Amino acid sequence: MNTELYNKGLKLLNELHGGHSGEALVNAANDICPDFATMVIEWSFGTILSRKGTDIKTRELAIIASCVTLGNAMPQLKAHIEAALNLGVSKEEIVEIILQTALYAGFAAVTNAFAVAKEVFNNRGK
Repeated sequence: MNTELYNKGLKLLNELHGGHSGEALVNAANDICPDFATMVIEWSFGTILSRKGTDIKTRELAIIASCVTLGNAMPQLKAHIEAALNLGVSKEEIVEIILQTALYAGFAAVTNAFAVAKEVFNNRGK
């Protein structure tokens, strides 16, 4: 483990997801592959998402589009919609990014993504 990258990644993970998604990631893999959470925190958050070249809001919007396009990453889509909102991305921007993916991902993927987005938006209002 690279302690510097891990700590940098953990700080960003907590900033984006408020700690709950990070805890879920660790708990989900802990009994089968404890190193997985460490790898995700170091590589994804400590290395890739922390790179210079574009801002974190743009990176989150790209991740949202990627999750929609994959079509099988709805829990991750939910987490990244929450992260984008935490960063100040508007609901309208998120909706437009999801809508745009219909051109490549298809309408079924966008329909599912809108259901996830609606759930996140409604939960934020409570």
